[in-house]
Amino acid sequence: MSVIGDDRPGLVSALSDAVSANGGNWERSQLAQLAGKFAGIVVVAVPQDRSGELIDAVTNLEGLLEVVVHSAGASVARAGDWSSLTIGVLGNDRPGIVHELSAALSASGVTIEKMITGTRDAPMAGGMLFEAQLDVLVPPDADVATIRADLERIADELLVDLGIDGA
Repeated sequence: MSVIGDDRPGLVSALSDAVSANGGNWERSQLAQLAGKFAGIVVVAVPQDRSGELIDAVTNLEGLLEVVVHSAGASVARAGDWSSLTIGVLGNDRPGIVHELSAALSASGVTIEKMITGTRDAPMAGGMLFEAQLDVLVPPDADVATIRADLERIADELLVDLGIDGA
């Protein structure tokens, strides 16, 4: 399920009540508050004969959350030994940072597993700093040295600091 609503106390409790009352098991989730909204993805297992009841219950949380129910999809096949990298970015905020980095990663077949971005005041220089952390998976046929070089070139062009850990 994907969920979004105006942030306020009790949202997770209401959703978990609906899941529990209808025989569901809350398996995994990533939820966050951002810009006054509360949003996330929740993976719930439910017996097939109770799925309709659960869908009715969570979609009737109107006014509380907007809930979209999705059938479980197949995971992306990852044959072989994929390696992981953690990429950190910090620099003056400007348009295009996420676009440039994600395009370079995508071109190499790298998949982003998790990305957290934000801005904060730049106390000494004024303005805003952009920061990001990306956890990515690199396919076994990709050249990690080339990926690193591409990201370092982009970081130099964007005037941001780049840290890469792993592989």
